[in-house]
Amino acid sequence: MAGLIVVIIGMCCVIAFMGWKMRCLKRDIYSFENLLERHLDDMASGRDLPDSDVDRDTLWSKVYEELQRVQHIWKQKDREGTEEKRKIQELISDISHQTKTPIANMKMYLELFAAERNLLEKEREFLTRITGQTEKLDFLLQSMVKMSRLETGIIKICQRKDYLLETLGGAVAAVVPKAEKKQIRIYVSCDESVQICHDRKWTEEAIFNILDNAVKYTYTGGCIRISVDIQEIFTKISIRDSGKGIALERQAEIFTRFYREPEVHSEEGIGVGLYLAREILTLQKGYIQVYSEAGKGSDFQIYLPNG
Repeated sequence: MAGLIVVIIGMCCVIAFMGWKMRCLKRDIYSFENLLERHLDDMASGRDLPDSDVDRDTLWSKVYEELQRVQHIWKQKDREGTEEKRKIQELISDISHQTKTPIANMKMYLELFAAERNLLEKEREFLTRITGQTEKLDFLLQSMVKMSRLETGIIKICQRKDYLLETLGGAVAAVVPKAEKKQIRIYVSCDESVQICHDRKWTEEAIFNILDNAVKYTYTGGCIRISVDIQEIFTKISIRDSGKGIALERQAEIFTRFYREPEVHSEEGIGVGLYLAREILTLQKGYIQVYSEAGKGSDFQIYLPNG
């Protein structure tokens, strides 16, 4: 009987000891979790991790050393990225500056030649072709510079509350000369009181790129309709054309850099307009969708946050 009592007491002691160990382990795990979460927050916020004075033989000290090592690698990569971005910015600025003057001079000389009255028919034909190629080169360089600046973060989007109709008006005005040559009518339906938070300059650029694309691939005598719909979270800008449309299997590709549909390679352009439009909208926390069917036109829908 006495032996049984001793066994029971021993078992109780073991159970009590195990319970105490479990509580200690649970407390240590909770403490470890809090420390890890706090220091990960510090790293995510860019704050330096303080030097640790804990026992170097513990699990936490080993984990902490790894955290410090990772943070050091991140900082080094960040410095390298900043330096690389600075070099790219200088290169882009240099390219933009160095090419602007020669192209402007070429245009001026071509205009002077075009003003000559005694040019032969063949000479005037060559002059027209050279002028077209010069315009294409200028457009290509401007597009490349814009694209590079957007991708490297050099261009900063400055959103503020502004009238949407004025932004649409600027984009439409820029595309009207091309539309008139093809007798394409452009209709705009937007209440003049509508205001949304957006970068007017770059949103106008994005809308112009979509409109320019629509004019390019809409048949002579066609039409383009722009409508605005204020929704709960976003404002939708729909740009619907009566053009050739886009096959379903190609719709995912049209927003990639330098993509051009096989049957329109004879048309002017380099395939960055829609890519730039999407990038500009993404930087404003917006997005773009396309609904189209081959031979039945396209509907590009832009969504920009109301706030």
